[in-house]
Amino acid sequence: MLKCFSFFVFHFSLFIFHFSQAQDSTTVPAPRPNYKALHWLMAAEAVAYPSVVYGLSSAWYQTNNTSTFRVIDDSHEWLQVDKVGHFYTSYQICRASAALYRNTGVSQKQAAIYGAISGFMFLTPIEFLDGFQSDYGFSPSDMVANVLGPTAFLGQYALWGETRIQPKWSFHNTALAAIRPELLGRNNSERWLKDYNGQTYWFSANLYSFWPKSKLPKWLNIAVGYGVQDMVSAEVSKSQALGYSPYRQYYLSLDVDFTKIKTKKRWLKTIFLMVNSLKIPAPAIEFSRNGVTLHGLYF
Repeated sequence: MLKCFSFFVFHFSLFIFHFSQAQDSTTVPAPRPNYKALHWLMAAEAVAYPSVVYGLSSAWYQTNNTSTFRVIDDSHEWLQVDKVGHFYTSYQICRASAALYRNTGVSQKQAAIYGAISGFMFLTPIEFLDGFQSDYGFSPSDMVANVLGPTAFLGQYALWGETRIQPKWSFHNTALAAIRPELLGRNNSERWLKDYNGQTYWFSANLYSFWPKSKLPKWLNIAVGYGVQDMVSAEVSKSQALGYSPYRQYYLSLDVDFTKIKTKKRWLKTIFLMVNSLKIPAPAIEFSRNGVTLHGLYF
């Protein structure tokens, strides 16, 4: 939960900076980087990282007792949907950071590298803070997911020179949150972070990027999603003890790559950059142990 919240705090701060620095699409990039803007951005990150981590850790850990550093294996919890969340969070930080660096005039390759470093560095301190908390502990599987996010981001640039597959997120309220509100959220502001039953993580692929000679709309994506259901505890056995039988859900749906929609408006380009981290509501096909289910509009 803390990692997801930290992503949105970080993402919002990047939105403010990016909006103030965004260039019009008709502007010709400078042949050399704007070193002043680049240095200011690096300085801002140097201040923002420890500040945000300190603020979040103070709020999150204030009720927990510190202990000696310990390692825990929580790879079996939540049917791994929380690990996909770690991957998503680190990837999105990479994407937003790279957009900021690109705006200073550095090459796309340099921006991708700087963005990947930002995604890795932002979440790593939180993982080590977890290691000193008696209620948590350092999770190797969380750390692996945090590393895979920047790896997937940078790897796409290495392979294709662009990102063609975007991790995305969607959420809908579930009745399960009322069963265990202390774990899954007491209100709407908590449930979108805590209730994994309502979270779906998507891998949204841009079709035109793979078939540039086709007549497909440049913004059209196809998305594969993953979610879980009936998880009223982090562990399957404990959920079963409470009378529930957790299971996995897989989805197939259409999506939109907002960054492929051309616009000359700077503010709209920034909005598109932000919104592209979310999966749009759309018809979807669900595959689970219950068979195939059609959703007219899935969130």
